[in-house]
Amino acid sequence: MSAVGAPPTVEELGWLAVDDAGAAAIAKRVAVDGARRLGFSEQRAGEVAIVAAELASNLHRHADAGALSVRLLRRGEVGGIELVAVDSGPGMVDLPFSSLDGHSTAGTLGIGLGAVQRLSDRAGGYSEPGRGTVFAAQLWPHDRMPAGLPPVAGLSRPITGEKVCGDRFAARAVVEDGSLLVLVADGLGHGPLAAAASAAVVDAFLASSLSAPGALIEHLHRSVSHTRGAAVSVARVGGGSVVFAGLGNVAGTIAFPDGERRGMVSMPGIVGHQSRGVREFVYDLPAEGVVVLHSDGVSDRWSLREHPGLARRDPLLVAATLLRDAGVRRDDACVAVARGGGEPG
Repeated sequence: MSAVGAPPTVEELGWLAVDDAGAAAIAKRVAVDGARRLGFSEQRAGEVAIVAAELASNLHRHADAGALSVRLLRRGEVGGIELVAVDSGPGMVDLPFSSLDGHSTAGTLGIGLGAVQRLSDRAGGYSEPGRGTVFAAQLWPHDRMPAGLPPVAGLSRPITGEKVCGDRFAARAVVEDGSLLVLVADGLGHGPLAAAASAAVVDAFLASSLSAPGALIEHLHRSVSHTRGAAVSVARVGGGSVVFAGLGNVAGTIAFPDGERRGMVSMPGIVGHQSRGVREFVYDLPAEGVVVLHSDGVSDRWSLREHPGLARRDPLLVAATLLRDAGVRRDDACVAVARGGGEPG
């Protein structure tokens, strides 16, 4: 893996269930409020409103069980808006064609996804007939999109009935060699106290200069003893290998397009409260491998073989697809994905 810039930090603004036409107005308000917090110009905030409304309206017209995630990305002094639309609808055979202006399956003008792509700095999706679609868009202030965003992303979703999620993802670059450190934390339980525990883990992780996953877990264990604790896994990805350490039930897997999977070993315990020792394990990571970390709110019964071509796509699309298909509604859920090498398709 070549040297990359620092991954952005993520602030979740929430998931919006798109079950009626009024969801578009709510999506616009949440996204525009976020854009104004980041100092977007009124013109750019207006473009954020269009993208949010188009994605929500598209979910309402075409999708089943549609939901839209709105979140803030920050990298240094620059902040952006990211929207992730997820559904279990009919899907599309040819998503690029379906994104062209004038294409519609609902008697509309068919300008929705075309407008989203024109106004966004980054936009793309993954769709399978009969299984649904995921589509993600990023908007940054004009001419201020960060360069060199690394091939890593994560997505979390709270248990049904909660507004905050106790599971969180974070990543940072290792300056010495350009590798990536990826973390998933699952705060014990649900609700605000679980969210506070995972937030404390993420804050300590991002503030630390440690780069060895085992040493990081031990540092986090000492740093968050004032919280209810969390299950945590950390992977260092780069140079054709993964160095992995975990404490508690956050799964780590190296997955391949043909469905092969190699599980990584996490030790029993609770970061902040119980530990019988932390161990690091080293695994080979071929270029086609994808590193997936997920909390126990995501079933382990998933395979990239079921999603042709997904392994080569943007890690956010991989995370969103796995969260949609394997995330269980009776628990908080989080998926983080890092590519083994090369650029996403």
